[in-house]
Amino acid sequence: MSKPTRISVNSRAGALVDRLIADCERLRVIPSKGSRGETLIDAGAAAKGGLDAGLLLAEICLGGLGTVTLTPYLGMPNWPFHLTVRTSDPVIACLGSQYAGWSLAHGDFFALGSGPGRALACKEPLFHDLGYRDEADRATLVLEGDLPPPVEIVDKVAEDCGVAPDHLTFIYAPTRSLAGNVQVVARVLEVALHKVHELKFPLANVLDGVASAPMSPPHPDFITAMGRTNDAIIYGGFAHLFVTGPAAEARDLAAALPSTNSRDHGRPFAEIFKAFDFDFYKIDPMLFSPAVALVTAVDSGETFRAGRVSQDLLDASFG
Repeated sequence: MSKPTRISVNSRAGALVDRLIADCERLRVIPSKGSRGETLIDAGAAAKGGLDAGLLLAEICLGGLGTVTLTPYLGMPNWPFHLTVRTSDPVIACLGSQYAGWSLAHGDFFALGSGPGRALACKEPLFHDLGYRDEADRATLVLEGDLPPPVEIVDKVAEDCGVAPDHLTFIYAPTRSLAGNVQVVARVLEVALHKVHELKFPLANVLDGVASAPMSPPHPDFITAMGRTNDAIIYGGFAHLFVTGPAAEARDLAAALPSTNSRDHGRPFAEIFKAFDFDFYKIDPMLFSPAVALVTAVDSGETFRAGRVSQDLLDASFG
């Protein structure tokens, strides 16, 4: 693994965490301290949270290396507001920080850790491919769920990240909440980058990226809420990547990226999930992609497109 770079996703995200705490009343989040001195921020469980909290939470997940905005999009009249994500360092922002890849479990507690703390612990094989390891004296993790982590998880994360427990921040929000819903849909670019990695396209050739997906309405039922956030990306997401290298490789990447290549494409995600007995690992992994991919080969100036939006499936999912 290469030596630490000068970019610290935890330091950059830490500045955004400080903003979240300082503006907690307006953003309707609840900060508190845990038994080890760790900072806990409820962004959507007992707290009401909201769209603004979700946008800031998404940028924290990106390690302070990306911008997330909510903008109108006239191409989908039934669902006219899209979350747009852009970053000039998509590999580190999306795969090195935002990706929910750190499995944290103790007793009845289970959560996937997302955010910059992953790049301090580097517990996932993915970091060997990224060649990136952060170096910072504070760490932040984001958890999709209703509960803060138990003390055993706090101790484990502090040890694995190499920071004192009172320099740890855990932000949690369930998918059914407004903030949780926003931060999940804002993974549209990360989903594209994860597929790029799975397709074994050279990550070093990915220069820049921008992506968008319709803001799905939240739902109090977990399966429905989770299905809607997946459908926003799978059936309504756009991703545009800018890459170096031969144009033929860019063309092949664009053709392989969209969710339309999956055998499971064609039904709302909640239906697919139920059909496979609520087992993610039985679902075709090719499904987890944006609906439409654009790849620009910057060396030749050519852009390649593939995939399609499925408005009818978005309508069926969103209600």
